[in-house]
Amino acid sequence: MGPSHHFHIDQRGHSITVTVRNEGSRTSEIEVLVDGKEISLQHVRGRGTTVVGGELPGEPPRPFRVLVHQPRLGSSVPRCTLEMDDTQQPIPERAGV
Repeated sequence: MGPSHHFHIDQRGHSITVTVRNEGSRTSEIEVLVDGKEISLQHVRGRGTTVVGGELPGEPPRPFRVLVHQPRLGSSVPRCTLEMDDTQQPIPERAGV
């Protein structure tokens, strides 16, 4: 198994954590947690952008999307973006996790 990349952001009083685990040169696993609870686990084949949907708890629940971009060429470091309320915000990578 290849390296893992961890991303984290606090949003509206909740935490969103994304882990991208490279399982090989062309496959990866993407896990999304909200407040420490898994809301999505996807096995992805190939590179490019994967979209994962979820909701922040509350009344009403707030939908969001996480865009995970894995470059096809060059650097194998993925990037994550949070899309919520018609805005996009980069999710920073957590160092040393």
